[in-house]
Order: sequence, then structure tokens, then C-alpha cells
Amino acid sequence: MSKKTTTFILLILIIASFFRFANLTSIPPGLYPDEAMNGNNALFALENNDFRVYYPENNGREGLFINIQALFLKFFLSFSNYPQAWMLRIVSAIFGTLTVLGVFLLIKTVFNSQIALFSSFFLAISFWHVNFSRIGFRAILVPFLLSWSLYWLIKAFQNKKMGSAIFSGIFFGLGFYTYIAFRVAPIIILFILIYNFIHFRRQKELKTFLKIILIWFLFFIITILPIALYFLHNPQDFMGRATQVSIFEKPNPLWEFIKSFVKTLLMFNFVGDCNFRHNFSCKPELDFIAGAFFLIGFYLIIKKVIKKQFDFASLFLIVWFLVMAMPVSFTYEGVPHALRSIGLIPCVFAFVGIGASKIYQLTKQNFSSKTGRYLILAFLFISLAINYNLYFLKWANNQKTYYAFNANYYALGNYLNQLPKEQLKYILVNANGVLVNNIPMPAQTVMFVTNTYSPQNQQKRNIFYLLPSDLDKLNNSQSFILIPLEKDEKTKNLLLQKFSNLIFEENKNFWIFKSI
Repeated sequence: MSKKTTTFILLILIIASFFRFANLTSIPPGLYPDEAMNGNNALFALENNDFRVYYPENNGREGLFINIQALFLKFFLSFSNYPQAWMLRIVSAIFGTLTVLGVFLLIKTVFNSQIALFSSFFLAISFWHVNFSRIGFRAILVPFLLSWSLYWLIKAFQNKKMGSAIFSGIFFGLGFYTYIAFRVAPIIILFILIYNFIHFRRQKELKTFLKIILIWFLFFIITILPIALYFLHNPQDFMGRATQVSIFEKPNPLWEFIKSFVKTLLMFNFVGDCNFRHNFSCKPELDFIAGAFFLIGFYLIIKKVIKKQFDFASLFLIVWFLVMAMPVSFTYEGVPHALRSIGLIPCVFAFVGIGASKIYQLTKQNFSSKTGRYLILAFLFISLAINYNLYFLKWANNQKTYYAFNANYYALGNYLNQLPKEQLKYILVNANGVLVNNIPMPAQTVMFVTNTYSPQNQQKRNIFYLLPSDLDKLNNSQSFILIPLEKDEKTKNLLLQKFSNLIFEENKNFWIFKSI
């Protein structure tokens, strides 16, 4: 790799790091209960030395990401009194930044350095990837492990080095500990194997091919074995929530598939995910510059295939795109869905890189090299400014983002941490959600911030969680503070009628009821 390319990729990694780590303690605001559930599982694993390959709560989650978060929590809590959201999210930021490097190496290996640099730059500043690189969701490991495992496998076939096959097998095996969308990735591996089988047979080197495959498969099996055994003994957890949102739950699955697939195709340039946790106000997943380059790159690859120019790089991208579009296309809920399609991210930005490289070459041919450089630099700067403004200014300061991450629950948790431990405190969980230990999921945010997920810690900190049906259990003779999760007038009136000794105080984020 030339010094110039090395300098560029280092600069891109600095930009990627800035976009993923800047103001991580305050952006995103709050802590979504799904993130908090990960954190509570991590804290519980630390306290009880009970690390798992799969955590069944909250519709079930593979354990790798949670276990890594636990290690970071152990470190940060050595000099902090209470857990904070950024302690969970810093893991995502690290893997998000490393994904940019992985995508560069993969695209450089499959195409060339120029396309790889463009791909990694646009990925580094992409709202889509930056957003998930700053949220404590395990799905961020999918593009990381996918890009690195495919890079090592392709390198193994190119250089005929067994070390690359070992790394690829391990990284690919770890992918099954991340997010359900990864489970379609073996189809991409199958394509790579078939293509290289044909190539090695023509070269009369089938023994080398088999050696690479056997080593890759051995380390893949060793890595995947623990979670495979878990699913063998707990088959109900294998599909988890996927069965709840599957198109096969609908009367006409084929029609639902077509709708979902078309919406997924349109999400890059026209209408994106409308969930404020995933995106900003239904905007396309790509800004208009990256979106234009994507369309150009996509057209160029499809054109080659139509002309029957079946080179590995073009077929590889098409297979990747179609395969990783499956997890979202086979569901009907919330489509287009930026999270379920997260495995598409490296592939999509490969198309963006191809388009950007083509435009750069055309400007150099029709004008001058200097003009081409200035024009492409202008495109890069404008795209960077658009994504910075969209994420750090518009999205971060939007009221919908505030509530999308339950920042009011997070504020409640921090308020409780300021109260004396001997003060009796009750949280009334008047919000709906999946039950975890018979308490609805929204309470997980408060439990994480106060470290009161376990009954033992609840006793230590005098923080207890009640359902509306549990109000009769309150002891009126005791002095206590009662705080409902949600500001609900019906709940307020009920409490004031039921307990004549309560004083009501209003806070920006929550209501406080104090007994006298």
C-alpha cells in the first residue's frame, strides 16, 4: 500500500473516530430500554460471574456484544459510582470505527485502493452507520464481522495463506453471536467457495483449495459450537422475534415480500426508516451526494452483469446485496428498517465508492486532474457537512430523538441516584412492554442507571418497582417517594385519590409523589 493511500485511510479513520466518539456522553440523549436491558444483563453477569452465549430476556439476544459490554462496564465502574449510557455505547463506537477499516481492506482487495478510499470515507461520515455506531445495539457487530471475515477469506484464496483462513473462520463464526440478520451470510460464503472452486480447478490446485476450506471450516465450527449447542437444546430461541414479524404471518406472504423488498430498494435514495432511533424523519439512508454515487455504482455493476461480464467483484457485490436484503424483505413491520438491513451497509458503500471513483475518472478525462481533485473534494466536504449537520445538530437536538431514547427515564434514574440510599423509593411502572422478571421493559432504563436490576441491589438502594396493580401493597405508615414512569393524568388522579398523604411535585421529565 502506497504512502499516499496509507495517509488517506488514516485521515478517514480520524474522521470516522470523530463522528463516532464526539459528545458520546450526551448524544444520543437518554438510554433506550433495549440498550439498558443489555447493560443490566452485563451487570448481572459481572456480579454473578454468569456470562452467557445467549440472553433470553427481551425476545432473546446473542451474548457476544453484551459480554464485551460487561468488560467495559467493569473497567469504567472501577472509578464511577453508577453506570452511564456512554459506558455501553463506547463499545459500538469502537467496532463502528474498526468497520470503516475493514470495509477499506475488503473493497481494496476486491476492487482497488481508489474505490476503497471513497467507500470508506462515505461510510465514515454516513448518518446510517454513525447512528448505530453510537447506540448500544448488538447489530453493529454485523457489518464489522461480515466485512472482516469476508476480507480474510478472499485474502486466503488470493495469497493461499492458512492464517487468513483461520482469522476468517473465527470472525465468521463470531457473527452468529451477534444479530439474527447475520444468519443469512453463509450464502455469501457459499458463493465465494463456488467461485474459487471453479478457479482453483482450472488452475489444477484443488488440493490447495480444499486445504483452505478445511482450515476455515475447522475454526468456524470451533467458534460457533457453543451457541449451536445452545440452540440445539433451546430451539424456541433460534428465531426469536423474527417469527413475530415474518411475512409468513400475513395472508399473502409473496405480496408482503415484494412490498418490503421494494421499500428496501427505495430506502437509500427516497424514503428511509421513519423510526427516530434509526434515522431522521424518514430521510433516505444516504445523503444526496452519496445517493447519486450509489445509483451510478449500482448501474455500472448491473450493466456489467447484463453484458455477461461475470467477474468476481461484480457478482460478489450483487450476491451480498441480495442476501443481506433478505432479513428485512422477509419481515413486514417497520419497513424500510435501517437496523434489520444493517448487513447491507458495507455493500451499499462499495457501490457508493464505485460511483464516486467513476465520476472522479470522468472529470479527470474531460477536464484536468486538478479540476477533478477539486470537484471530488467539494463533493466530499459537502457530504461531510450534510451528515454532521443532520446527526449532531438536527437529529441530536430534536424532541422526537429525546423521547425515542426515553431520556425522561434516564433523567429519572439520575435523580434517584442523588437521593439518600435510606430514602424509600418506588417506581410505578405504568408503561407497557415485554415483561422481564414480571416488570415491563421500560423500567430497564431506570434499573440500569441506578444499578437495581437484581432484587439484592434494589434492597441495598431502597428502590423498588411496582405495577399499578401493586399499589395496595404500599405501607402508608412509611415515608416514601413514588414516581410513575409516565406522566399520565389518570395515574396522577388515582394516586392522589388513593393516598391522602401524598404531596405532588412536577418535574420537567417526571412527576414526584412524596408521602408526609
